[in-house]
Amino acid sequence: MTLDVLLSAMHLKDYHYIDSLNITGNCIIINQCDQTNQQIVSENDRQITYIETPQRGLSKSRNMAIDRSQADICIFCDNDVEYLEGYEQLILQEYERHPEYDMIVFHVESEINPVPCYRSPRKINYLTSGKIISYEISFKRKSIHNIRLNERIGAGTKYRMGEENAFLYECLRQGLKIYYVPKKIAQLRYEPSTWYSGFNRDFFIARGASFQAMTSRYSVFLIAQYAVRKYNLYKKYVSFFQAIQYMLNGRKSYKTEFTDRS
Repeated sequence: MTLDVLLSAMHLKDYHYIDSLNITGNCIIINQCDQTNQQIVSENDRQITYIETPQRGLSKSRNMAIDRSQADICIFCDNDVEYLEGYEQLILQEYERHPEYDMIVFHVESEINPVPCYRSPRKINYLTSGKIISYEISFKRKSIHNIRLNERIGAGTKYRMGEENAFLYECLRQGLKIYYVPKKIAQLRYEPSTWYSGFNRDFFIARGASFQAMTSRYSVFLIAQYAVRKYNLYKKYVSFFQAIQYMLNGRKSYKTEFTDRS
């Protein structure tokens, strides 16, 4: 089996940036910048596809990377993910051990997620998928041949979050099997967020829109549970009812703009 790391980034100087992320295997880089260019480089026993594009949007760039991959397995990557030595072997070994699964989610250590979100291996469902972060997601490329990320949401769009959750929901809807393995493959280094500015009105509007993008039928339930579950985190900034109202506004805005299936 082969593995491609799919790196979405902005304004990189060149493809050598991946060395700072300890990417030692094959990699597809989508560099959102102000020019158009493409390089395919073979060096140090790895193939690097480096694409510069003026198009914007995290979901759009990840879809571009998927479309250019020929590997058996892919994993999403951000520009602040530093891989551990042997990450490639660890990922591929899990697919050999669990051939029945289409997607395997791993642990990437960060300040807000210092330990795995689940202590033991488990199958991921609609409820448990909410804790998964995009750069923890790997998948069999052929399993998602007709599935792509929703380009209406995610960083770089009006509704700047939730693209990985909507992606996982769509995969589950189409019958894909997702497995969680609490094994660390990388760690996140601290870099200022390009989109997160705290629990404000815009944050909750985007959150509500992303719930609508995930599932029209259950979006109100997701809004309610989020307001309850995250209350201690946002209560200093907005009230419980304000948070719900903002999310409902985001849901309505997305629903008005786009026709979604439930």
